[in-house]
Amino acid sequence: MSPLLIRICAIVLISLTTLGAQAASVDVDLRLAAQLHRTGETRQAIAIWERWANQGDTDAAYNLALIHHHADGVALDLVTAMRWYRVAAERGDKVSQIQIGLMYQLGQGVEADAEEAHRWFTMHRKHHFHHANSPQMLAWRQQALALIEQSELQEQRLLAQKNSAQIIAELRQRAQPQPAFHTEHLAASSH
Repeated sequence: MSPLLIRICAIVLISLTTLGAQAASVDVDLRLAAQLHRTGETRQAIAIWERWANQGDTDAAYNLALIHHHADGVALDLVTAMRWYRVAAERGDKVSQIQIGLMYQLGQGVEADAEEAHRWFTMHRKHHFHHANSPQMLAWRQQALALIEQSELQEQRLLAQKNSAQIIAELRQRAQPQPAFHTEHLAASSH
């Protein structure tokens, strides 16, 4: 192996190890922050969440929004809650997007704005709307429709068989000879 290739492999290995360690570090830190918050050490938890939120972690931003929105260990601060919800929402967090919509709808931390609320409520759906007519989506829809039709046909067949069996049983019962009511027996008993 050439020395250049060895160096490239070493750099890639170190990068992967560093990324893996950072991801593990985020998880460990977020668990620690949650534990600190539960035990009443919210200021320390906030310091950890802010550090990771500022480095791009969506969960940390969401946690900051949540505690400020519900005054959980901190004073109620809807403006700060909105700021952190926006950070998480802009990184794709659907729950934060919905929460921002609710805050706009109710006028919490912002002026009530029905149009802005609707925009946030439907942000994720509109973002993926382009998939609606993709060949794969159309194929899935056709497959689902075929499965539904097949299921409905099978249910109809079973119901028809059950109804047919019931009708045949009733016809057989009617076709059996009925015991004759003898008029002689009637005449004898009337005397």
